[in-house]
Amino acid sequence: MPLEEEYLDVLQNIEFAIVSVYKKQRDLRDLQVMRALDALIELYRAESRGHQPKEHSLPEQEAAVFERVKTICEFRLGREKLGVKRPSILTPRPITVDEILSCLRKIRRSVERWNRRGGQQGYLQFASEFVK
Repeated sequence: MPLEEEYLDVLQNIEFAIVSVYKKQRDLRDLQVMRALDALIELYRAESRGHQPKEHSLPEQEAAVFERVKTICEFRLGREKLGVKRPSILTPRPITVDEILSCLRKIRRSVERWNRRGGQQGYLQFASEFVK
């Protein structure tokens, strides 16, 4: 089964996190999203290999994307609870670090593709159409 079918909910969660930052910071650019995703990929790749992850000093907007997406990743890994106001929302089955990495890489490629097609905010504008 293709990644986008098997992990559609995880991919949507990650994109929702990215778009939620964009809706508050309209000057956010795809390049900043890519750098935040690169830092997350590096973080989880180090964890997967049993290495100590490097500390990242990201500019404010990149840090906002990094933190928002990391919160979703940690939730999907089963490590963190979200401040959900509706207790009827079930906690999903935890996934592995390697699965999170695959999802982050998929989103990263999408950001790059839509950026080439649509310019500095090509991905953000595209994703915003689908994430409400």
